[in-house]
Amino acid sequence: INIGAFAAPLVCGFLAQSDAFKGFLQNAGMDPANSWHWGFGAAAVGMGLGLLQYVLGGKRLAGAGLAPDRRDPELYRKDRRSLLIAVGAFAGALALLAGLHSAGIFTLTTEGLTDFVGYVLIGFPVVYFAYLLTRPGWNPVERRRLFTIPLFFLFAALFWAAFEQAGSTLTLFAERMTRTTFLGFEFPSSWFQSVNSLYIFFLAPFFAWLWVRLGRREPSSPSKFAYGLLFAGLGFLVMVPAALAAGGNGSQVSPMWLLSVYFLHTVGELCLSPVGLSTMTKLAPERVVGQMMGVWFLASSVGNFLSGQAAGFFEAMPLPRLFGAMFAVLMVFTLVAVFLVRPIRRLMSGVH
Repeated sequence: INIGAFAAPLVCGFLAQSDAFKGFLQNAGMDPANSWHWGFGAAAVGMGLGLLQYVLGGKRLAGAGLAPDRRDPELYRKDRRSLLIAVGAFAGALALLAGLHSAGIFTLTTEGLTDFVGYVLIGFPVVYFAYLLTRPGWNPVERRRLFTIPLFFLFAALFWAAFEQAGSTLTLFAERMTRTTFLGFEFPSSWFQSVNSLYIFFLAPFFAWLWVRLGRREPSSPSKFAYGLLFAGLGFLVMVPAALAAGGNGSQVSPMWLLSVYFLHTVGELCLSPVGLSTMTKLAPERVVGQMMGVWFLASSVGNFLSGQAAGFFEAMPLPRLFGAMFAVLMVFTLVAVFLVRPIRRLMSGVH
């Protein structure tokens, strides 16, 4: 994953932003202003190859857990009905939206459609967890563990809302307010996107060693979620003096500010991301483990949507205030996560 995440910004950023490639296009008789099309085109090629590999290799996958459970006929019937209702409701909502647009009652715009999808992303987990927690058939241990999953989901969504600022507010800060030179070499601002993966290469082995080294003193999963939120918040605390140093006069600051932020965010990611995925597999009842994997990654989608909403304030709000607000929100939820560590551990019934 991180090899791709490291290489993609380098390739796409070079094609889209570098003067060298723009000069190549101009010498070849093509409009250098279209360099961004080449960058997005490279991303499309990569996504196409990934989809092709998934289609060709999909037959090697066991069941993804989305199909209703056949072992209990009554639960199978209820699960199948719920699945059909959910699919039908989603299709009906899309049909209604299209009908209102065709009738001129509702104007469908890209921004409006994006907001609609985002609100669906937020609403769907609420409905799903309400159904899951009230569904019959769980034993007492399974039910207690299920009550922890929405909390982990909330903390993960908030973390990704902060972390994914790398693709919006932090990239805008890199483009407009950060010197993009290193040892005399000028690089595209989008190359900052590769820094996180580079840190992962070096820090992941250290964290793997650290958790094993700590042994019985290793922090619990809820504690690691709190650490993840803490380091995400500290990253935005670093951005406050960086924004003050940049000011509003067009001056540019050292790239070390962003490198420090990405370091803190990577530490937070290593505390939360791999731990969260493992925790979901342990907490989820066996027959819905596949669903829970999808729900876990849905937290990233919700986080991305919230990240985009926050990025909308980049132009409207002074940056020190924006970054300070993000820090404050994350610190509040860090404290909430710390306060809930012991109650969550009791509900987890032995899962570490």
